[in-house]
Amino acid sequence: MSRIVTIIPALNAAVRLPATLQSLAEAERAGLSAGWILADGGSSDSTARLARRAGCAIVAGAKGRGAQLAAGGEAALARAGAGGWLLFLHADTVLEPGWTGPVRAFMAANADRDRAGYFRFALDDASARARRLEALVAWRCRTLALPYGDQGLLIPAAFYARLGGYTPWPLFEDVDLVRRIGRARLKPLSPRAVTSADRFARDGYLKRSAKNLTLLARYYCGDSPERLARAYRK
Repeated sequence: MSRIVTIIPALNAAVRLPATLQSLAEAERAGLSAGWILADGGSSDSTARLARRAGCAIVAGAKGRGAQLAAGGEAALARAGAGGWLLFLHADTVLEPGWTGPVRAFMAANADRDRAGYFRFALDDASARARRLEALVAWRCRTLALPYGDQGLLIPAAFYARLGGYTPWPLFEDVDLVRRIGRARLKPLSPRAVTSADRFARDGYLKRSAKNLTLLARYYCGDSPERLARAYRK
């Protein structure tokens, strides 16, 4: 049976990481897990200690989410084995209970095919604003085939290697990879990936969404990831 190596990019994620790992433990119980790798970006809190205690291997030194994903993916390829799969999941994202059933079915149906899957975007916020944003993300995925990294990415290790993996960009490394995967090879998975709404609550749903859309448009127009990352941090 094929199994999954999970890669978690993290930076000062000690508050959110335990819930993420708890949701991933379902794969351990189902016999689907081939290990967890935490790609740490230089955390100054207890992120690495919590991860080690939970059994994660640690990849340290890479700075920025794109570089962390690239480093974690490279380490995961070494342990995935023939027929293995990779799951990339952010440290503030929790997969809903029962996620392993649809994932196991997807893996079985695509064992010898170049296919990747992503989860349904959801926020841990009961407000109407959160529901509207979830609906907008669902539309973006249906219409543009453009899931973001906070929806997770499940991909055969061999396919990931052939694609060249994540590019160590400071921003839009997730968009770059899903564009290389291509619409025909990218499929939605039914379970939800529930992500922290903290950044939207802090910055404002409308303001944050408008900024993200503007940066995405600039990316498609050819602006560099470095310039976009500086604008994102402002």
